Amino acid sequence: MVTTAGSAATPGTIEHLRRCGYRVIATDIDPTAPGLYLADRGYLVPPGDTDDFLPELRGVCLKEDASAVVPLVDEELAAVTELEAEGFAVLLPRRPFVTTCLDKHVLMQRLTAAGLATPVTRLASEWVGDLRFPLVVKPRSGRGSRGLALAGSEAELGRIVHDGPYSAGDLIVQEQLPGPEYTVSVVCWRDGQVQAVVPKEVILKQGVTKFAVTRRSPQIDELCREVQRELQADGPFNVQLALDDGGIPRIFEINPRFSSTTALTLAAGIDEIGGLLSQALTRAGALAADWRDGVVMVRRWAEDFRSETEFDSHGLRPTPTTSALPFRM
Repeated sequence: MVTTAGSAATPGTIEHLRRCGYRVIATDIDPTAPGLYLADRGYLVPPGDTDDFLPELRGVCLKEDASAVVPLVDEELAAVTELEAEGFAVLLPRRPFVTTCLDKHVLMQRLTAAGLATPVTRLASEWVGDLRFPLVVKPRSGRGSRGLALAGSEAELGRIVHDGPYSAGDLIVQEQLPGPEYTVSVVCWRDGQVQAVVPKEVILKQGVTKFAVTRRSPQIDELCREVQRELQADGPFNVQLALDDGGIPRIFEINPRFSSTTALTLAAGIDEIGGLLSQALTRAGALAADWRDGVVMVRRWAEDFRSETEFDSHGLRPTPTTSALPFRM
């Protein structure tokens, strides 16, 4: 079972797992999600942050005899961890790590207390003018770039806090790091051993990473291993960090799931999803940590073609919406 069939990376993940020989079921809240039609079967489910989501997902897993679940969107993570106690292999870190990372303020406090490098972070409600502008402002829970803003002055920060949809207690402010940004795949499983750390320097990000390149960095490698030692993820996670003006990597966020750049990790030589899935289901051995430096990802749209009979067999044909109607003056 692979969730979030409409995200940028999920169609490629579905196709990769099918090439590996798995039967793949996909879910999403939107019938236009392309991954629904690339999987063996597709299902519409309620949003991951609603009470109806987990019972519906559980029902689909039981109906389709799924043995493993790969959740790929933050709203679903805490709920899906509950399925592990019911005998499903859930490709996530342990639940305490998941819940810590989903609250960015709590995460920054934990990392700072452990002595790991982070940008200075405050709740917007606790900011007292002690951080240098510009400041990154973002919800303490949420994904991607939703709700993210950059404040260049105290007046601008005030407008963001008071005019936006979030309360000051639901926003954090962080010092902006001047160096390049990295998104880092950290591959580990329930024995707690880090099998691979693959840093990817972000070339262009627009909501999701569009261009990135694998980049070796002993400093980043050690910092990410320290996260595992201190917080005991014991599952796959994605570290987002940037370099400060002294070249030191500082963590500004952790996604307790596979990254949207797993395709680049795979292209560099580490099959983090397929490898951990094999370990979860068959107790396969750890992945070799050998990967290629300097591999560039160029994210693009791609078309897929099939017969109308096959398309309709999913029973999910999207219906036209007002946005698809021709414009008339």
